[in-house]
Amino acid sequence: MEYIEPISRLIAEFTKLPGVGKKTAARYAFAMINMPVESVSAFCDAIKQVKQNVHLCKECGNYTDREICEICEKRDKSVICVVKEPKDVIALEKTKSFGGVYHVLHGHLSPLEGIGVSDIRIKELLERINRGGVNEVIIATGTDQAGEATALYIGMLVKPLGVKATRIARGLPTGSDLEYTDEATLARALADRKDI
Repeated sequence: MEYIEPISRLIAEFTKLPGVGKKTAARYAFAMINMPVESVSAFCDAIKQVKQNVHLCKECGNYTDREICEICEKRDKSVICVVKEPKDVIALEKTKSFGGVYHVLHGHLSPLEGIGVSDIRIKELLERINRGGVNEVIIATGTDQAGEATALYIGMLVKPLGVKATRIARGLPTGSDLEYTDEATLARALADRKDI
């Protein structure tokens, strides 16, 4: 049996979200049908507000509802942490251990996917550095091939500008057992060891 047109349309809209298949979309649609009208209106209003008010910070490229995000306004601009996506900023901020600013690339270099230098925010990073006052760029892209290639490329561009380029350390997660850790992670942990 087919769904009636309004339900089918709502399911089709939900399936446009990442990771939402038809079954999950149908659950969402029926949840909406069973919600009070006020709750559905609040949900729709939240979506509209996000689309109308959230944009990229002019400095770092993170999402904000202001011209310049709060982090860029208040933090030490001499250290920039480069990340792939806005969700990476949230992950690092949860550690409460970084006092600098961020630069969000909105992607990584991946020639196989057709993503080149002009497709991510590398030019904007170099512009920030060339304005002066930046002492260090911490590269916190992923450890996959694309993340590593992006990190190497950025490091190659930053070093000649007289700015220290560092990469976040990789290795064993806290509380892990060596016997259950893969070889690549163990090798990286050994290579990135430091004095105690």
